Amino acid sequence: MPEPNPTSQPPQPAAQPMPEPNPTVQPAPPSESTVPVAPPAPVVRIERRPSHAPQPAPGSDSAKRDNQDNDKPVNPAELHNPTLWHDPGNVASLNLFYGQGGEKGMPAAPFIFEAEDKHGTNPKFDVRDAAGKKWRVKLGEEVRPEVVASRLLWATGYYVNDDYVLTSAEIQGIHMSRGGGEIKNGRVAEARFARKPTGQKKIGIWKWKENPFVGTREFNGLRVMMAVMNSWDLKDINNAVFADSRSGRDLFLMSDVGATFGTNGLSWTNARSKGNVDSFKDSKFISKTTRTTVSFGTPKPPTARLIEAFVMPELKDYARRADMRWIGEDIPLQDARWMGSLLKQLSHQQLIDAFRAGHFPQDEIEAYVDVVESRIHELSTL
Repeated sequence: MPEPNPTSQPPQPAAQPMPEPNPTVQPAPPSESTVPVAPPAPVVRIERRPSHAPQPAPGSDSAKRDNQDNDKPVNPAELHNPTLWHDPGNVASLNLFYGQGGEKGMPAAPFIFEAEDKHGTNPKFDVRDAAGKKWRVKLGEEVRPEVVASRLLWATGYYVNDDYVLTSAEIQGIHMSRGGGEIKNGRVAEARFARKPTGQKKIGIWKWKENPFVGTREFNGLRVMMAVMNSWDLKDINNAVFADSRSGRDLFLMSDVGATFGTNGLSWTNARSKGNVDSFKDSKFISKTTRTTVSFGTPKPPTARLIEAFVMPELKDYARRADMRWIGEDIPLQDARWMGSLLKQLSHQQLIDAFRAGHFPQDEIEAYVDVVESRIHELSTL
């Protein structure tokens, strides 16, 4: 196997001690109490480390089967201990640059291609790293915003994958049917590497309208987070349920949050819809308040799809997306304030670090953080 090329990363600031992880807890019924910093940048390790278990040969039938996700709705009768949220502990101490996986959890070169995932709108494929860990790699417009969204969800107590943006990585044996323009001489740039934490296995997807948490503070808090981040692609297929062998719980999470930090809804181009700071600044956050509820501008009705429907067979997709509008509407004020109280514990530097983790340009980071801080303030003053 050839010696790996170093993978470049952003410059590294001074390190801070990482807090001890908090135990995962079952979401409790709503209570009156609220749950309860420049970190270093990642340096990709390139030393070779042996895998501790035999892995399927790249491109083999076994690797392709291992690559397939279980995308069927989870059977409620098969759930044992479902949980959507956990206490994040001391929010102000969390490292939003490295996120849940921490610095030690980063993918380690060299990377070996296993199989392509042809689902979704963005090029994706699976690799094994030097430690034998499997990673799902995504290319395209969703790379940067997805990692930032993951950091904010993790900081507010929701379950996420371990994920990182690598500015450059060599993938040995890569062969793809799409995304060829983003792969040059076996190398990819601006790639998101994501993996499930050890001991977790996907057992299905969950539905926004039918799940064990509808009406709870934690579920409504997730709806608020979708508005904070302009997360508009709220199809059920973007949700996942993982069985966690360590805790014995079934973890409900959003496994695809790449359509964030752009417009409020589906736009004419992905360049405006995802990771576009001008679109994010110009979008509407709170659309309506009553004495007891608040409604948000996200997800916005898909006007682009409605216009396309007159010339293309897009009516089904329009109807499906229009049916998502309720997710941002009529959320109890006390639940929106609760989410605001969690977000308010994040420092300015932590928010900067979250966008640095997504490898956004510095001038855009400041603009993004200004908007997010403004939205946190609006939630806190409802």
